[in-house]
Amino acid sequence: MQFHTELSPETLSFQISLNSRIVTIGSCFADVMGQRLSDNKLAVLNNPFGTIFNPVSINKLLTMALTGAEPADSHYVERDGIWFHYDFHSSLFAATKDELREKLLHVLHQTADALRQADVLLVTLGTAVVYRYIESGKVVANCHKMPGSLFEKYLYQIDHVRDELTGLLKTLRKANPALNVLLTVSPVRHTRDTLPTNQVSKSMLRVLTHELTTWHKGVHYFPAYELMMDDLRDYRFYEADLIHPNAQAHDYIFGKFAESAFDTGLRQFISEWSGIRKALQHRPLYGEHSGAHRQFLMNLQTKLENISKFVDMSAELTDVRSRLNWGRKEEREEGEGIFV
Repeated sequence: MQFHTELSPETLSFQISLNSRIVTIGSCFADVMGQRLSDNKLAVLNNPFGTIFNPVSINKLLTMALTGAEPADSHYVERDGIWFHYDFHSSLFAATKDELREKLLHVLHQTADALRQADVLLVTLGTAVVYRYIESGKVVANCHKMPGSLFEKYLYQIDHVRDELTGLLKTLRKANPALNVLLTVSPVRHTRDTLPTNQVSKSMLRVLTHELTTWHKGVHYFPAYELMMDDLRDYRFYEADLIHPNAQAHDYIFGKFAESAFDTGLRQFISEWSGIRKALQHRPLYGEHSGAHRQFLMNLQTKLENISKFVDMSAELTDVRSRLNWGRKEEREEGEGIFV
């Protein structure tokens, strides 16, 4: 007897390998997936503009990066002595407008370089509800806690969202013809928009991602939304706010993602790396210099040296070697103390 509807996503027509270069952009779910990819030693530029929920802003930022355009001067805003930009997340800020401008230009250039070299762009769409800055008449990514009277909030029309995403795909294809675009819809519900509006918004995004994968080569879909809504249909997989998926849900969805998108070599690497990561977190009960723990560290060092042939393990090797040297230092000091 089954007590839930298990979803097993189809194997994607392209496969991510250990050497794949990945860019993520979009909602907080893009952050989660990007961080897990990075934790497993893949080369990832993770959500460089900060959390971006709507497809209009995603298109604007990626197009801005690839065309060399500069952030709109009218969208800089100062609040409590800190400068922000309406087209970027609040994690990108500075003490002066000029400092922020330089920071944003650096991020745009970095993103453009990464996109031109990337194998995969993971785009997570969060909502079709947008905020239009009345003064400029443009949709913004973040209101930065400015008065609501400065903005108009509304559900973007589906044909316009389609145009935004179609235009983005053309821009990406021109910059990097070999790029695989992997679309997802965030499973995080935007309850502040009301649940009925959230459902309409998610439905629009899901319809459009289906259309884009049907009509455009190199565009794919991963059912993160369906995994959360149908497979994990239980509040024990949510944080206390009952909106955001918890770590257990993220682990489950990432596991399904690995089954669908990773090649055999990468899955084998992650299996080996998982054991090594647990070993790196281990701390002995009786000090670093016990014989058994020294042997444990030496074995761990050998594993890291072997796996470093495939990925950069310099930080982990430095940590293990320093722990071995610290243990030797403790032994020398204890030995010297005997003859004091």
